[in-house]
Amino acid sequence: MKRVFKYIGFFLLTMLLLAGLFFIHVWYFKPYDINLFFGKTAIKFVKDSPETLSSLRVLEPLGIDGHNAKLDDASIESGDKLMRDLQQTYDTLMSYEDADLDPADKMSKDVMASLLGLMVENQRFRFHNYPVNQLFGVQSNFPSFMESTHQIEDKGDAEDYIARLKAVELKFSQVLEGLKHREQLGILPPQFVVTKVVDEMQGFVETAPEDNILMISLLKKMEKAKLDESAQQKLAQEAKKVIETAVYPAYQNLIDYFIHLDKKVDENNGVWDLPDGDAFYKTALELFTTTRTSADEIHQYGLSEVDRIQAEILAVLDQEGWDTTRGFSASIENLANSEQFYYSDSKEGRMQILADYETILDDIQPELAAVFYDLPKADMAVQRIPEFKEKTSPGAYYQGPAMDGSRPGIFYANLYDIKATPKYGMMTLAYHEGIPGHHFQIAIQQEQEDLPFFRRLIPFTAYSEGWALYAERLAYEMGLYEGKPYDNIGRLQAELFRAVRLVVDTGIHAKRWSREQAIDYMLTNTGMAESDVIAEIERYFVMPGQATAYKMGMRHILMLRERAHKELGDEFDIRDFHRVILTNGAVPLTIMEQLVDEYIEEKKA
Repeated sequence: MKRVFKYIGFFLLTMLLLAGLFFIHVWYFKPYDINLFFGKTAIKFVKDSPETLSSLRVLEPLGIDGHNAKLDDASIESGDKLMRDLQQTYDTLMSYEDADLDPADKMSKDVMASLLGLMVENQRFRFHNYPVNQLFGVQSNFPSFMESTHQIEDKGDAEDYIARLKAVELKFSQVLEGLKHREQLGILPPQFVVTKVVDEMQGFVETAPEDNILMISLLKKMEKAKLDESAQQKLAQEAKKVIETAVYPAYQNLIDYFIHLDKKVDENNGVWDLPDGDAFYKTALELFTTTRTSADEIHQYGLSEVDRIQAEILAVLDQEGWDTTRGFSASIENLANSEQFYYSDSKEGRMQILADYETILDDIQPELAAVFYDLPKADMAVQRIPEFKEKTSPGAYYQGPAMDGSRPGIFYANLYDIKATPKYGMMTLAYHEGIPGHHFQIAIQQEQEDLPFFRRLIPFTAYSEGWALYAERLAYEMGLYEGKPYDNIGRLQAELFRAVRLVVDTGIHAKRWSREQAIDYMLTNTGMAESDVIAEIERYFVMPGQATAYKMGMRHILMLRERAHKELGDEFDIRDFHRVILTNGAVPLTIMEQLVDEYIEEKKA
């Protein structure tokens, strides 16, 4: 018996040694199998982002949670390392011969190469951005992350929360270093960015620590976790001290820098004004649309779509008895000024908006089986955008679910300006951000266990936003707007909004439009609330090219669907088409086209 145990022990030791050698080979050398390389690459980049790990929650079920006490490294040195890693990863990826790969692995290689290749080729534009702006940056992302993502289930999680508060000093100093480096390169933000981030951060530090979202979130989470009362009090006292002595001073350092910057910037120009700005914008369009469509072509397509959609809206208004003789702007303004389409400007009115969004999303559920084979397993919730940042936030956005099922997908609605939420626009917004839009696209992507892990996470804006805009159109085709002419106007107005984006984004960055010129064009051609228009235009200044992805992505999906329908005739099943688009995860539009063509050939065979 001893001899048996001896051999078993020797066998286990040998297996462990071989496993260790295998791991060392995979980690430090080129894996022999490309799927091992994909896994290694995903781990390599995700492991360096504690915040991403906390969001995904793939390690917590294994008892690994040390990352929950840390924040991402935002230093220039960390960025240098990332660039080196990207180059090395791309070179290794391209060393796998296509002839040695099966079709699925070849597809995954192409997906990864399309993203990495563009990043590697355009490293010179690494600092062509504004990492602290009115939409995002550490100043708003950090409190949002702590409130929405950092989970507290026990005392250790609460201690990790406080450790992250302490880590703010270092991270903010790293961001500040990067801002000063950009200043030396001549990369300065528009003037309105400086003004708005200073106002935002001053409001944050002027809030009493006990009323700060960081403290309120901690207290709520500890109470929900039912921590011992004395432990809660002690942890709360420590957090208050850290907010006063570490968090607020870190914010103040950023405030002081932007006050200094305010003396150096007095214009609101597009990225054409940055060093090599025209080339940068061309790259941005390629990145976000995953095509090589020129700025001028996008601009002209946008103008034609604006004309088409406005004509459709006017036709519906005519049918409903509205006076449209004064043209689109006056007609849509009359609609927008009608009080019947708005909720009360009160807490109760805002709570009713959230409740009605939930009703809209509940009502679509019975209709989904007719157009989808695949439904996400993850649940979805509707919440208000945190009030401290809703003034400068977009009208809505979606946050994907945690991969361990501990957090649902969340559709965040902006309730700051009640006039920005007309009742006739709510169905379309719910379908875009929620079901069957971003929630379907992101949750289903995460749940595709047969895909390499990186493809369950990787984003392509033209794909994701194109799908969400397509989802608005799909809901109309499903009959959900029947007998609801005003809701259909809301749908058309949402598509018009995306067409206008094509015009103003290219106008700002390629045709050198001013901020005011872009605002005037959007106000005249959408009928949106002025507060929404200003927030949107200022978004395009700090996210060049991103706004063009929606309509370009939708156009491509519709084009491919029409191709499949034409080629397959009666054999075409929209559920099959949606399965191809959704279960392959986010892909460049060129690869989406390849996938659909393969689906067509398979159905024909």
